Amino acid sequence: MNAMTFDPFGGLDRLAQNLTQMSTGPRAVPVDLFKDGDRYLLNADLPGVDPGSIDIDLDGHLLTIRAERTAAAHEGVSWIARERRAGSYVRQFTLGEGLDTERISASYDNGVLSLVIPLTERAKPRKIQLSTADGRASISA
Repeated sequence: MNAMTFDPFGGLDRLAQNLTQMSTGPRAVPVDLFKDGDRYLLNADLPGVDPGSIDIDLDGHLLTIRAERTAAAHEGVSWIARERRAGSYVRQFTLGEGLDTERISASYDNGVLSLVIPLTERAKPRKIQLSTADGRASISA
């Protein structure tokens, strides 16, 4: 006997997914962001995007990444599935204090945009020297 399962929300989930895919507004860019020593690394997935369409802006503390994916021309075909949507992609980040915004660098390789955001010298961890009241001992904290 073959048991069938009934999922009352499966159809709603598929409908919601189809509606969001049909959205005409810009899509969010999925990212990984982590701290590595004295810098932050941001990796953004932008597969199939022409590097010339990538625009990275910094306005005060607001970092904006924009990109455009153009649809490949496939005239006269019958689509079975079309999930790789063409159009605009955007992601924004508010940068905090202690980042060296003058030295942010970016590269694009294999569909991944990578930004290196270094810390300022003032924001880097440092050792503070501690001395005793009699001035004889100096201890590193």
